[in-house]
Amino acid sequence: MKKALILQRLLWLGPTEFHRPTHSSQAQAVVSLPMEERLRFLIPVKQSHFQDTERTAQERGLHSTMLRGVAHGARDTFTLLLARSQHCNPRPKFLSLPTEVTNRGFLIHSTYTTDTKSREENKKTIESLYRLSVDVKKIRRLKEWVLLQEVAYVQEVASILQEMGADETAVASILERCPEAILRSPAEINAQRALWQLVCQNEKQLIKLIEQFPESFFTTGYHENQKANILFFQELGLKNNIITRFLTSAPNIFYNPVENNKKVIETLQRNYLSLGGSDANMKLWIMKLLSQNPFILLNTSTAIQENLEFLQKSEFSDQEVLQLLSKLKGFIFQLTPTTMQKSMLFSKNVFKCSDQELKQLVLKCPALLYYSVPILEERLGGLLKEGISIAQIRETPMVLELTTQIVQYRIKKLSALGYNIKSGNLESLNGTKKDFEVSYGKIQSKKERPMFNPVAPLNTQD
Repeated sequence: MKKALILQRLLWLGPTEFHRPTHSSQAQAVVSLPMEERLRFLIPVKQSHFQDTERTAQERGLHSTMLRGVAHGARDTFTLLLARSQHCNPRPKFLSLPTEVTNRGFLIHSTYTTDTKSREENKKTIESLYRLSVDVKKIRRLKEWVLLQEVAYVQEVASILQEMGADETAVASILERCPEAILRSPAEINAQRALWQLVCQNEKQLIKLIEQFPESFFTTGYHENQKANILFFQELGLKNNIITRFLTSAPNIFYNPVENNKKVIETLQRNYLSLGGSDANMKLWIMKLLSQNPFILLNTSTAIQENLEFLQKSEFSDQEVLQLLSKLKGFIFQLTPTTMQKSMLFSKNVFKCSDQELKQLVLKCPALLYYSVPILEERLGGLLKEGISIAQIRETPMVLELTTQIVQYRIKKLSALGYNIKSGNLESLNGTKKDFEVSYGKIQSKKERPMFNPVAPLNTQD
């Protein structure tokens, strides 16, 4: 049945669909084979690729991750195409690889391209990994291409990790989760080691970070940019523990030339002062903004300027703009004037309010500015479905910061206590998880409280 389905799909696509320009020379080599030979590459496709339609959004979200294997074999390329054809376009097309690394931990595989005719695993690499008690099956399942490389530094990498204090179990775990590490030369790893030591207290802290975030450490490119940016952040006054957090959670900001990051910081400083901020508080404000959202540095100075100008044109005062920047933790720079305008117009129509009233709602709940129209529509619809009125939402718009699933869960818990959310205040529904637990605890204790105080004196008449 599976073979018949695949054959039907190949016959339907025809030869022209496979000869589109592509970055994978391997794929072009395979499609020139006879039909029977093509089937040999397609048979390994799992049945779940044809049946699992519920994972559509997830697979689209992992688009860049799936592309990693495209350049490492025709079989993987065809598997990717057939898997995505069920979720994307009715006629699958080859997808071109990105030219730059933009996602965290994405290591460029083209450097390690293997011969398409010989896809044999490196026996020496396999033996070395087994000696280190590494789960080779796991690597073969997730990143088989690593095992195909002619040159690998398994023992050398393991020795460096052990020298830094990693035990056998830690070494095996690191190599299983980031097998690309064995493709890094000892010189590259030692250079990265020296770089991270600029912000780590000692090697004990360093090896702990590597165990937790191996991909960030073994992305060894952009060495000069990384070093220059570390020194720049130290000059700004950021503490080393903040910089290490950047290295592990937002490594992309270190790949930029330091001049780009300096321009963004200068733009933020200039605008902070022009909006009424003081010189005395500017450094603290910048450091707090970066600590909350380091990805600000991935924006251009032009985009930052445009967004701030849009807020000013929307009649927000300078002080109110600063207030929004602080509340949104810099995420406002990831928006565009167009998306912000659409979100504000949507809120204005829903709540039927004036421009001034809308401005107050946005200051009260910046999510009305930050979230896109589809997200606001979904969350608003979820609240209305639970019987909550527009008037209630307007009174407590912060409830729109919660996902529909969280709202449903909280309403269910409150209803179990006999609390009627339709007629009650939405403040009990609002807030962080901790805030909700406090509100829930108060309602629960109030319900369990006795109707009268047995130790209170009774008022009696003589």
